This record gives sequence, structure tokens and C-alpha cells, in this order.
Amino acid sequence: MPYYYYGFGGDSKLLLITLAMMIIPFCASVKVQNAFQLYSKKRALSGYTGEEAAKRILAMNNINVPIQPVRGSMTDFYDPVNKTLALSQSVYGVDSIAAISVAAHECGHAIQDAHHYAFLRFRHTIYPVTHFASRLSMPLIFLGLIFGSMSFLVDFGIVLFAITTLFAIVTLPVEFNASKRALVALESSGMLTSEELVGAKKVLDAAALTYVAAAMASVLSLIRLMMISNRRND
Repeated sequence: MPYYYYGFGGDSKLLLITLAMMIIPFCASVKVQNAFQLYSKKRALSGYTGEEAAKRILAMNNINVPIQPVRGSMTDFYDPVNKTLALSQSVYGVDSIAAISVAAHECGHAIQDAHHYAFLRFRHTIYPVTHFASRLSMPLIFLGLIFGSMSFLVDFGIVLFAITTLFAIVTLPVEFNASKRALVALESSGMLTSEELVGAKKVLDAAALTYVAAAMASVLSLIRLMMISNRRND
């Protein structure tokens, strides 16, 4: 197998980029887990659970979508296709600041959908292509690097990977906007005190950081693939 696929050939830039791709998401993951665990131990004075908070925020915005529990922790999501909101076991029936914050964030996505938020619509539109690209990009690059006569596969794979990077970048305004809507809803509803809102913001900021890290890792990975491709052509 060519040295430029697994090895670095003495290229310190490739090594640094690869290390950054691993370290940045790891640090972001640790930060969000720490923030969630900290504020999961702090009960909200209002006594609202994640489900109850979600119901109230949706009602405040005249949105009628079913709320369902889903297994796991931090597996919460809003499905714009089926118009459903899913809350994890650590959020659904829990009355912590973290649970209410996460539930409010997912409601933020439901509000975006109801208001036809442009970035959410665009992300939803390109998702099928992104899903296809994410499955094929690396296998094509791998085959292109192994078989020199099929080097065009590398370039095609990089183009597909660029689509997944675009998706990661478009996700950023969607997530930041959902968190902003969540904080506004929590403040106006009075479900959290001013002190508790500070904690909610920390949870949501930490969660947003994971998306920033994912986008940065994707961009770095794209740069790395392009550098490997250029070395192959030298």
C-alpha cells in the first residue's frame, strides 16, 4: 500500500492535522459530558421535567408534535420529516437544569421548522446526498490510492467528502439558532430562574461546541485528503 495513505512520509503538517482531527472532537466531547453531568445533578426549582418543559414551549409556539422517549443518553433529536420530538432517558422524565435545557434545544428545532428556518430547510434538503456521500467517499479514496490506474476515484471521493463537510458547516447555524431560541423560551416561560439560566447556557454552549469541533475536524480531514492527493500526484 502506498506510504502516503497510512504514513506521513516525514510531513509534519499531515501529522499535526491528524492529531488535531482526533484531539479537537475529544476535548469537545469531554466538555459537553462534564457540563451535562454537572447540571444533571441540579434540580430545577420549577420541578418541570424535560417532557413537561418541551410540552410547554411547544404550546407557547402553537406547535403540536408528539414527544416520545428514546433510549440512551444525549440521543435527543427533532425529526422534521415525521414531525416528532424524541427525548432521551436522561431528559424525558428528569427535572434537572440539563434535562430542561436539552429539551428546550430540541424544541428550538421544532420552532425552526414551523417558521421555515432557511438553514434547517437547506440541511434537510442536502441530507440524502450527504448520506450517500458519507458512505462512498472513503471507500472510493481507498480504492483510488491502492490502484494507481483508478486515481480518478480519489478526486471523486474527495468531492463527495467535501459535501459531508458542507453539511457539517451548515449544521452550525442550525444548532446555534436552536439554542438561542431555547434560552429565549426558557426565560420568557419562567421555567428556570436567572441563576438556572446561566447553567442552561453553559450546557447549551458546551453542546454547541461539539458541532463546532465536528465541523473543524471535517474541514481538517478534507485538507488532509487533498494534501495526500497532491502528494500522490507529485
